[in-house]
Parts: sequence; C-alpha cells; structure tokens
Amino acid sequence: MEELKNELKQKIINVLNLVDLTPGDVEDDAPLFGDNGLGLDSIDALELILLMEKDYGIKLKDASAGKAIFQSVNVMADYIEKNRTR
Repeated sequence: MEELKNELKQKIINVLNLVDLTPGDVEDDAPLFGDNGLGLDSIDALELILLMEKDYGIKLKDASAGKAIFQSVNVMADYIEKNRTR
C-alpha cells in the first residue's frame, strides 16, 4: 500500500503540475481539497478522475463518489486498491 501511495502522490503532482511539491510534501491523510490541504479545485478533480480511469481502469459514475474518494491520498489509495482493473 505504501508503494501505491507514493506512486499516487507522484502522479497527482505530475498531472496537476504542482511543481513546488515532492511526494514527501504530501501527507497521506491531509485533505486534497480546501484550505487545509493541497487546495485543489473542481478542475483538479476532473484531472484526478481522468487519472483514475487512465492509470487504474476505474470509472466514477457518480460525481458525489468522487468527493468521498478524493478526501486524501489514504482514501484514494484504499479505493484504488479495492477497485482497480489495471
């Protein structure tokens, strides 16, 4: 699971062009959205949805599911581990 979390952090940084961050800067349980976390917005959420589809074969059918899944790297990694097809 740690390997998946580190991979996910690097992919988030790359996809969202967060050039000032390294995977070590992203805490596993920090919120991805809002002022207390990475400060991502709705456009970033679309990029994360595409990342999950392309890299892990996971298609989110319900937008509200995305809100729950994108709470933190921990939650995303757990969801990917249970639902990935790639």
